[in-house]
Amino acid sequence: MTELPPRERVRDAALMRALAHPLRAALLDYLGAVGPRTASECGEAVDSSASNCSWHLRQLASFGLVERVDAEDGRERPWRAKHVGLELEDNLDPAALGMAAAMLGQDQQLTQRFLDTREQLEPEWQAAAGFNFYALRVTPSELTELVGQIDALLRPYVAPIRQDAPGDARPVHVGLRAVPRIEADGKPSR
Repeated sequence: MTELPPRERVRDAALMRALAHPLRAALLDYLGAVGPRTASECGEAVDSSASNCSWHLRQLASFGLVERVDAEDGRERPWRAKHVGLELEDNLDPAALGMAAAMLGQDQQLTQRFLDTREQLEPEWQAAAGFNFYALRVTPSELTELVGQIDALLRPYVAPIRQDAPGDARPVHVGLRAVPRIEADGKPSR
């Protein structure tokens, strides 16, 4: 099996603060899902103006997360994501918490957009979408292993990595959160 490119581990506080901005999180997520797009196309997708998106894309470029690519038609040059996923440092400082909050907000927005418009999708896409919720009882090492196994299963399908996608494939959002339940005391229920 071919080794897949790693996610970028985000350690820099300035980068985390930059990614805590909801529009930047949305732009980065969008470009990672659909590939190169112009600022105008990004603006339509994330409900912002082309000029605002252009400014935020330049900010993302200053951190090396996006870059300009050659235009096929010679007009406006599109932007593309340079990463194949981001990973937060284990120690979540305030900057990392802001970045995580922005990404969770993006996750919620994409999920709600699907729920609001699902009847417009083809029946097979409506049926393929999944909502699964689990209450696990695991150790920290088991949770680490489980999240790693799920990541290994999903990574070959990450849009910038996958080169063999069938013609009817489309961008899909998958969010995974695995966090201890704060309200639980950790003792087994009887």
